[in-house]
Amino acid sequence: MAYLDLDSMFAGPVTSSAADTDEAQTGFSGLEWSVIALAQRDTLASLAEPGRMSRALGSLFGRGPSSRLADPKLEALRRAAVLARHRGFALPMSEIHNFHSVGFSEAQMETLVTSVTGMRVGRTDQRIAA
Repeated sequence: MAYLDLDSMFAGPVTSSAADTDEAQTGFSGLEWSVIALAQRDTLASLAEPGRMSRALGSLFGRGPSSRLADPKLEALRRAAVLARHRGFALPMSEIHNFHSVGFSEAQMETLVTSVTGMRVGRTDQRIAA
């Protein structure tokens, strides 16, 4: 005789390994959100390597060092945030590869761009003027 468990007829949620959860990560840590917030004031010029003349004039007139971060992962996040604020989803492929190479996922890139630009992917509702 077969037994039918009516209390749990459907399978429970499938658990995934740690590698799968890292792939599906869409958010950022508190420190990473701080870097994103600080990058809002950076210009596209902050992404360029300063030339010899720029460094000389900066030291002569007391301009501080560039806003580069020491941690490569946080610097890649800062660069992506600056580019996303100025260009939206039109990021250079080199920056996207750099973003992924330091450990961020594609879902995190989408979260970054939508949070920085205020755009929502797949949004279909339209405001109707009355």
